[in-house]
Amino acid sequence: QVQLVESGGGLVQPGGSLRLSCRASGFRFGSYVMRWYRQALGKEREFVAHISANGGTTEYADSVKGRFTISRDNNKNTVYLQMNSLKPEDTAVYYCSRPTSDYWGQGTQVTVSS
Repeated sequence: QVQLVESGGGLVQPGGSLRLSCRASGFRFGSYVMRWYRQALGKEREFVAHISANGGTTEYADSVKGRFTISRDNNKNTVYLQMNSLKPEDTAVYYCSRPTSDYWGQGTQVTVSS
């Protein structure tokens, strides 16, 4: 069955960096668009970044543009989110998603605090 497993979250100081990973299994990973979303406590889930199946096209939320980079390794069935210049408002649970058929991972917590 389809599984998405995120990792790489944690506590980081403002201005720091983290790289999230999402390992996929149960489907032909290289054929599907993938996305990252996040949900802060008490807020709705919001779109963060999108990457096409071959990695050639990416899109970002305005709030993370220039700071975050989405990428993928289709040989490793993994999508990444490199997060730089982190701000306290980036604190959230981050989820990877396969939009086709609406699959989601369990999420990984990112906390930006001094």
